[in-house]
Amino acid sequence: MHLKIYDDHQGLSDTAANEIVSLIKNKPGAVLCLASGETPRLTCQLLVQKVKNEKIDISQLTMIGLDEWVNVPPDNEGSCHYFFKNELINPLQIPEKQVHLFNAMSDKLQDECRKMDTVILDKGGIDLMVVGIGMNGHIGFNEPGVSFDNYSHVIDLDDTTLTVGQKYFKSKAALQKGITLGLKQLQESKKVLMLANGAKKADVIRKTVEEKVTNTFPASIMQTHANGFVMVDKEAASLLKQKS
Repeated sequence: MHLKIYDDHQGLSDTAANEIVSLIKNKPGAVLCLASGETPRLTCQLLVQKVKNEKIDISQLTMIGLDEWVNVPPDNEGSCHYFFKNELINPLQIPEKQVHLFNAMSDKLQDECRKMDTVILDKGGIDLMVVGIGMNGHIGFNEPGVSFDNYSHVIDLDDTTLTVGQKYFKSKAALQKGITLGLKQLQESKKVLMLANGAKKADVIRKTVEEKVTNTFPASIMQTHANGFVMVDKEAASLLKQKS
């Protein structure tokens, strides 16, 4: 694992967007897995600008969505579908065949998991995974206590996730479960970027980087990834003993 500290959210987001651009230029048929949410939003917006400004060909790119709220419709503003549609898919006019998102409205969620696993396997694995980190240390919806050996799965959401997750919805949402890529897929990704910004993330970043690796704090798995990068701003790094 590598720790990278930036002056601000803009700086870390610009670097993350440049990493994605570099990947696409070097491997046009790359498999890119992205998280939705407040921290990755700026990275997505900067990526759109760079792809348009540099006229980068994304016609062979495969995009994978990290997770989704179960039983939240794709047109709900709090859904991951809605985020990707508005931040990336529509602005870059990415064809539907290149995008793979969980159908969390399906009555066969296990089939959705297997379908996603098959897509990733058939494409040769994930080249770059870009994730955030939750206040309970979750990555995607890999909640505290999750197995590090899981591929895509359905999971009961942690109380912290249920509470914090309401911020994405205009009215109170009935959240119970999530569908998500597993931490095995993170471990098998060729490169992983974890993004975090703001003082509110300082303690979770400290635990991620400096405490023991444990599934009770899933983000600690980043310590085991040889090509994993924890990218934070100065505020999120403020509780770290060693800032390098």
